[in-house]
Amino acid sequence: MLVRRSVLLPLLVILALASACSKKPAAEAPVAAPAVSFNHPKAALGSPVEVSYTFTVPQGAPRMDQDYRVMVHFLDADEELMWTDDHQPDVPTSKWTAGQTIKYTRTMFVPIFPYVGEATVQVGLYSPKDNRRLTLVGTDSGQRAYNVAKLQLLPQTENVFLFFKDGWHPAEVARENSTVEWQWTKKSATIAFRNPRRDAIFYLHADNPGSAFSEPQTVRIVLNGTPVDTFTIVPKQEHIQRTRLTAAQLGTAEMAELKIEVDKTYVPALLPAANSRDSRELGIRVFHAFVEPK
Repeated sequence: MLVRRSVLLPLLVILALASACSKKPAAEAPVAAPAVSFNHPKAALGSPVEVSYTFTVPQGAPRMDQDYRVMVHFLDADEELMWTDDHQPDVPTSKWTAGQTIKYTRTMFVPIFPYVGEATVQVGLYSPKDNRRLTLVGTDSGQRAYNVAKLQLLPQTENVFLFFKDGWHPAEVARENSTVEWQWTKKSATIAFRNPRRDAIFYLHADNPGSAFSEPQTVRIVLNGTPVDTFTIVPKQEHIQRTRLTAAQLGTAEMAELKIEVDKTYVPALLPAANSRDSRELGIRVFHAFVEPK
């Protein structure tokens, strides 16, 4: 039987296209094996957690051509995203080499989220230029987001409750992210709390946006009238200070009292360049204050 040439040519084209489509693209080699661990397997909402990140670069892994960001997602039991902790790793990814292990720890304050129970942690690496994600070693939950850890979230009532007394301005919320909240201090701001009667750590997460000072501010922490810590805050740099409080320093009274004192304050309305009507006396901007009994 003869086959017309006009029919044969389109048929060959269709067969060639079908063959090409059936070939799967070559899988990309993974650039690292991620791992995440916490200093506590359980954490109450609002509490600080030390998060340790490890990236092990396999032998023969391709060199990364740019500095990728670490994507960190916290999901609830229904796999709904609760919050993120995306960041730049301590060692830029463009400097990672085959066989190298990158380790670093970040302090994270668990957001006050309407959920208690198990949270799943997913990690990825993505380009800040086009959001392209890289292949990693591990269980891909989809779109190159890898399940790496679990964290049990407890109610906020598990924490030591802090009373923000005098010296504080009302709380404010970031326009672009409602989970970011802060309160400005005046020159001196007081926090009271029920005495745990054992050693504790006072966490203070603060900054100064740098609209008034180019030099650092000196901050002093005073417990029950006695100075226990002094440190500096550099403008435009967030700072987390950990102040150890001993049971002896806390004393035996039912309540304990901390004062945050700064050496310099400013009033935005008095700064010509600020073009502001804000007449408040501002010290430092506090994102988190927390007392953790040991």
